[in-house]
Amino acid sequence: MFQNTRILVITLLSTLSVLPSQAAEPAPFPIWKPGAMLAKAEKLPEISNVDFHVIKKWDKKSDGYTFLHGVGLAHHKGKLYASFGHNKGAENTVSEEAHYRVSEDGGRTWGTLKVIDAGDEPDLAVSHGVFHVHEGALWAFQGAYYGKMKRIHTRAYRLNEKTGKWEKHGVVVKDGFWPMNQPVEMADGNWIMPGISAGPYSNSGIFPAAVAISHGSDLTKWDFVKIPVAKSVKAMWGESAIFVAGKTIFNIARYGADAVALVAKSEDYGRNWSPSSASNLPMTTSKPAAGILSTGQRYLVCTTAKGNGGKRTPLTIALSKPNENQFSKIFVIRRSRHDGKPGESADRVSLSYPYAMEYDGNLYVGYSNNGGRRGNLNSAELAVIPIKSLMDLE
Repeated sequence: MFQNTRILVITLLSTLSVLPSQAAEPAPFPIWKPGAMLAKAEKLPEISNVDFHVIKKWDKKSDGYTFLHGVGLAHHKGKLYASFGHNKGAENTVSEEAHYRVSEDGGRTWGTLKVIDAGDEPDLAVSHGVFHVHEGALWAFQGAYYGKMKRIHTRAYRLNEKTGKWEKHGVVVKDGFWPMNQPVEMADGNWIMPGISAGPYSNSGIFPAAVAISHGSDLTKWDFVKIPVAKSVKAMWGESAIFVAGKTIFNIARYGADAVALVAKSEDYGRNWSPSSASNLPMTTSKPAAGILSTGQRYLVCTTAKGNGGKRTPLTIALSKPNENQFSKIFVIRRSRHDGKPGESADRVSLSYPYAMEYDGNLYVGYSNNGGRRGNLNSAELAVIPIKSLMDLE
């Protein structure tokens, strides 16, 4: 009797000791539709009718710039605008500047290099950001910092159509917020802008995804909302994107510790969130772009493929069926080798930090291409994809 009781107690204690560890490992967030086939990169089908253009070629010998990253895009009054962070020194140093170019022919050719802000305060750097067309005006929201990635914040600018200069509206979001994708209008009348709550870069720290929510149509006032992080996430560089379905918002963020998309969900217009947690969708450790097409399809642009690890190639787009919140298909926008077409080509290039926007029947995707060089010594490039072709893909 005593022996049997002792065995029972040991069994119960063993069971209890297992339960906490099991509870700490939640099931992956199902952003990829269960049962849908997920292929390796080399097996993914390619979109055949994409037009490619070069926004800014990496050309240190001619202009002295080394670092380029973070393309932003906007169509405004018949012109296509493209911005990016630019630096003649090293990435994330105080010599970073926010630059842009303008195209009058849909991205085929581009005007001179212009400045949004080069940082006119001591120790201030202004870098890449996002565009937003609002009430007939073009706005820019740029990530900025002091020194080397200290006191990160977001600054707002409005283009003066008469002078061609950017009017400075100063710091509009603090707390380390760096915008990563353009604002999206919500049904409650506010705009929501996805980004990261960042600090000096570390591959072992946790820098959560975050959003900024406007005060209605006033783009100089934003509420900062940091998204909680699941306990199972040990390191994170939470550059993020969103898609908005009514009051429900999905945030898809870069992990940093693993090549898996982190996902969080809000049911109240971005005010409160489930923790960012690992999903069932592989994604390279790079900034993603996401949204909802006019067809109702959700999309995610990054590098997503089975067993691809942290490779930033090929550049892919994941798609859902119309009005579904789970992705079920993945297609290649472009691969590393791109011989005979605009843009840099090599056996393995990094195609990263995408930015996507729909305009006049096309999805415009801006991205960085390091041309096979190490580091973010990038060209800025553009892919133009007919929306109709994304509906017809199987």
